[in-house]
Amino acid sequence: MASLNLLLHPSTSLSHPLLPFSSSCSCFFPRTNSINVLTPKGKHIKPSSLIVKAAAEADISISGSIPIPSNPFDSTSPLKFNLLSAVSGLNRGLAASEEDLQKADAAAKELEDAGGLVDLTDNLDRLQGRWKLIYSSAFSSRTLGGSRPGPPIGRLLPITLGQVFQRIDILSKDFDNIVDLQLGAPWPLPPLEVTATLAHKFELVGSSKIKIIFEKTTVKTTGTFSQLPPLDLPQIPDALRPQSNRGSGDFEVTYLDADTRVTRGDRGELRVFVIA
Repeated sequence: MASLNLLLHPSTSLSHPLLPFSSSCSCFFPRTNSINVLTPKGKHIKPSSLIVKAAAEADISISGSIPIPSNPFDSTSPLKFNLLSAVSGLNRGLAASEEDLQKADAAAKELEDAGGLVDLTDNLDRLQGRWKLIYSSAFSSRTLGGSRPGPPIGRLLPITLGQVFQRIDILSKDFDNIVDLQLGAPWPLPPLEVTATLAHKFELVGSSKIKIIFEKTTVKTTGTFSQLPPLDLPQIPDALRPQSNRGSGDFEVTYLDADTRVTRGDRGELRVFVIA
């Protein structure tokens, strides 16, 4: 694992529900034909994916209420809708209470049961692509490490978590966790915005379990300091790492379709992704 415990892989999380969120929130809805999206020029467009981005991200406004899934004959559609509804207001889990965690877990179990066992043996290409994290149960913790040991964050460490993505390439076996962070700086300096990429290799273990092995962490400044070159962080020697952070982990893919993925981590973290 990376030398900074504030970076993520499927079983390690960065979180603090009391911190402000630097990026604008997104609204997540199932594919449907009943959402009207109005651009600033007054043109209506049809959403082309599961994600309908909010005005601050895509400069659009959304009218109408949450729609019913467009395919009533798909038994998993209403269950997927229930799960996305349960997690959509939780800031990816940062604002989740114990009751919220239980509701999300129950909704996920219903979808997992309806979808059946995931078999990636002959369908590994279904993992291909860039996935956006919209919920992690580990984000409700108060430490940089999520469910793994990590220092608390807040006033002592002014770090704001932005968007989190997973980029998976089934041909090269690359598995990258990409995390946007905003680091506080003394006044009058502006906050430092960075994107950390945690590079892993992955392998399929069994029919639906993914094992990842950490390779390196690359940090690239964005925003005001975007002209700075990327920096590869040195890796902590294995002998100095805690037993809970050995640079590898595994997770089970418990639900997967064309635009939604649900996983359960090796420490029980529930995570929900949508295709980006």
